[in-house]
Amino acid sequence: MTLLSDLDAMQLAIAAAEEVRLLTPPNPWVGAVLITTSGERFVGATEQPGGRHGEIVALDAAGDLAQGATLYVTLEPCCHTGRTGPCTERIISSGVSRVVIGVTDPDSKVHGGGVAALLEAGLEVETGISAQEISQQLSSYLHHRLTGRPEVILKLAATLDGRTAAPDGTSKWITSAEARQDAHRLRSEAQAIIVGAGTVRADDPQLTVRLEGFEGPQPRRIVLGEIPKGSQIEPAESFSGSLESLLQNLGDEGVLSVLVEGGAAVAHAFHDQNLVDRYVVYVAPAIMGGDDGRSLFAGPGAPTLASLWRGKFVSAVRVGEDLRVEVVRK
Repeated sequence: MTLLSDLDAMQLAIAAAEEVRLLTPPNPWVGAVLITTSGERFVGATEQPGGRHGEIVALDAAGDLAQGATLYVTLEPCCHTGRTGPCTERIISSGVSRVVIGVTDPDSKVHGGGVAALLEAGLEVETGISAQEISQQLSSYLHHRLTGRPEVILKLAATLDGRTAAPDGTSKWITSAEARQDAHRLRSEAQAIIVGAGTVRADDPQLTVRLEGFEGPQPRRIVLGEIPKGSQIEPAESFSGSLESLLQNLGDEGVLSVLVEGGAAVAHAFHDQNLVDRYVVYVAPAIMGGDDGRSLFAGPGAPTLASLWRGKFVSAVRVGEDLRVEVVRK
């Protein structure tokens, strides 16, 4: 069997991680691939909380064939006891001779300790393979471990001239069915969705994930303000207080990713307080014209050109008839 290159083997690990990303939070979705000395491949991915980590799944599948093998893992193996034992101990005892790691883990319980344990045991260790791609895949986990807060994604949908609703309030539907399905994918990757009470009163949304074949947990639904009785969003949580305290509370509870769905006043509040980490904007090839339609944000903007908020484009992808544009902070 042909031996894979380090990049090709890590791509298999990344793909394995992607398959479980909806099931593992608050734990990271980690993929692992073990390549034996004869070129056999054993693929593993992290199981649901309390289950095995990705590298252990791969090692269990390989058994004695792990002797002298190379283990590829997207995230630095843990070196502490949590719900499971240290992965480093199992890797060392398995006889693996080389470990290739995508990104190191910023969690204070690991933070280079996994690499150090493997090196101390005499294993060859390499880091940084496909690091940029893996960092993007694990962005919400890494953000949470670095800041203590969930990654905040602000989802917006608008016409080409930046309008979210007509002057009479109608907004269904500005974007295509394909774009709305893609937005459900965003929901599926979040552990909580935040909207304002005004949006609940006006639209009575369910804010559930409705994707064919979806088996993951539904995200928590959080309403800023009082929840109108009989709303479809129930069961939901009402919150009144600062947005910073809300995010801190969610982070303390293990929420890694939050999707903010509006409306315009809520979008402005998160943006104005510099709490948004990623903007996802679905742009329809439609123009409302005039200045009387509703805009993306409701509130005062930058007073001068010099004070514009400027981010960085990370992607622009056609979805149905629309364009999905993603921007992150510089």
